[in-house]
Amino acid sequence: MVSETPLLAGLAFVGALIVGITGFGSALVTIPIAVQFVPLQFALPLFALVDLSTAFSVGLENPRNAARNEWWRLVPMILFGTALGVTLLVNLPRAAGMFLLGAFVFSYALYSLVRHGPARVVAGGWGWVAGLCGGITSTLFGAGGPPYAIYLSHRGLTKEQFRATMGFCTMTSISVRVIAFFITGLLLNKQVWLTALVAVPAALLGMWVARHAYLHISREMLMRVVAVILLASGGSLVVRSLG
Repeated sequence: MVSETPLLAGLAFVGALIVGITGFGSALVTIPIAVQFVPLQFALPLFALVDLSTAFSVGLENPRNAARNEWWRLVPMILFGTALGVTLLVNLPRAAGMFLLGAFVFSYALYSLVRHGPARVVAGGWGWVAGLCGGITSTLFGAGGPPYAIYLSHRGLTKEQFRATMGFCTMTSISVRVIAFFITGLLLNKQVWLTALVAVPAALLGMWVARHAYLHISREMLMRVVAVILLASGGSLVVRSLG
């Protein structure tokens, strides 16, 4: 994996730019592109370490703004979903994992592109579903953010509350994911840690750039660009898995 290290570090930088501006979404770009070059079982633990560094950077930025009642509603099912997801991960054939990841990414990209207007407020009970789905997708695909974001965007939160609460959820989800990867042995790969020594600093640099660029970049425009990238990467994964 040594030859792919510069590429993976570059992906970590780009992913950190995205999460630094939007509060989530890095894995939706980094994982689908990374698995074009390295196995999913290598990309997931590597970017779990990368995402852990950026998640704490965002989550501890303005903790007072977090809607803690929403966070407490999500946490129990995040834990259960993570346990279920890691069980599927260690038993899932490579082609099936690639297909599911591609379909998941492609579907979320379509959702992002077709959504218009203000989101209607939904009942808090949907938090249990969001937590379960986020725990599963966090472990299987390295992307727990979309289920949390979809739910929280329909809870009538302010922009500041949404970003801070997403930060709390992401910190929780990734921390549990890292523990699960240790238990299953995915984080016992020496090459993962050697690559992380380069990728994590690249991600922290991306966070620094994002903080300085935040006031000059439209979050909505960035999310549209990301959605188009996701359509391409998700569709490519589906095609490759079927081939």
